[in-house]
Amino acid sequence: MTPQIFHPHEPRGPGRPREFDLDEALDKAIGTFSELGYHATSLSKLTAAMQIAEGSLYKAFKDKRAVFLAAFERYVALRNERLAQELQSAKTGRDKVKAVLAVYAEASHGPAGRRGCLVVGSAVDLAISDPEMAERVSGILAAHERRLAEFIRQGQEDGSVSREIDPAATARLLLSVTQGMRVLGKTGRSREEMADLVESAIKLLD
Repeated sequence: MTPQIFHPHEPRGPGRPREFDLDEALDKAIGTFSELGYHATSLSKLTAAMQIAEGSLYKAFKDKRAVFLAAFERYVALRNERLAQELQSAKTGRDKVKAVLAVYAEASHGPAGRRGCLVVGSAVDLAISDPEMAERVSGILAAHERRLAEFIRQGQEDGSVSREIDPAATARLLLSVTQGMRVLGKTGRSREEMADLVESAIKLLD
């Protein structure tokens, strides 16, 4: 999935050197927003997590929402890179579906699992109050669902997936599994539990 590109902050003018590494700071913001949600993340918590002064933040971003949009963009791009890496070695459509499930399972246990998913969190936290973010989240999930359906169809062509199943409906079910993994991960599930989910979910392709 090609990440959607947002432009949440204005370019810095002359004489305004950045006092921090932007990607590093955004990675820390991702963790805070994922763990606490948008509304519960105060500006003081955000600057503490990003390890920057409030003045430095405002030199790079217009406001907290602009930080969130930049963090969201980076989160989606990093996730897509990770998925692309895992899919490189997948030969069949079934392998590709399992690779996607495995990436989500690995992100759904331990400290990373407890932090949660920024996309899922945004859907819960902002879907009603922020129509623009709701539309972005909806677009990302729709693209994810289409990709799963494409892999299922590839599997039906290469013989690794049953031709009896409906690709669209099964993709929607698997999308629910991946997002559900991230929700369960917030409750402290183990790697073994997530791996068992992958093995159960992949049987939907039989």
